[in-house]
Amino acid sequence: MSKKVPGRASPRLEEQLCFAVYRAGQAFTRMYRSVLAETGLTYPQYLVMLVLWEGDGLTVKALGERLSLDSGTLTPLLKRLEAAGLIRRERSRSDERQVLLHLTEAGERLREKGACVPGAMGRAIGAALPPDGRLLADLAALREALLAASDPD
Repeated sequence: MSKKVPGRASPRLEEQLCFAVYRAGQAFTRMYRSVLAETGLTYPQYLVMLVLWEGDGLTVKALGERLSLDSGTLTPLLKRLEAAGLIRRERSRSDERQVLLHLTEAGERLREKGACVPGAMGRAIGAALPPDGRLLADLAALREALLAASDPD
């Protein structure tokens, strides 16, 4: 048991923003697992597919930048999507160092099931979010502030 310092209140777990974000993240993960079950995708796989549904033919590097994932995390994820027959990876003809990502017919067909996910998540969240996009903007600003504060340069 830790000793209390007289005159100084200990930080309370429930009052920490980081803990609130962490718990909300856990709840999102749990809900996405349920909603994505019909698609057969994990949440990270769904994010990859979302980006490819927006624009097929990206490089692995561009996808990693878009999702803020390094190649060590992205490569196994892409291999699983390829093994599932949803994407195809191919070396660029103009620069063999680059790997291009393309949707297969099965990956394109999955778009219909994936299109239902945002609505299901919206219904789960319900009236908890303001409809004007403020929360997304606030979260983006929070992320940028944290990145700026953690980068000493």
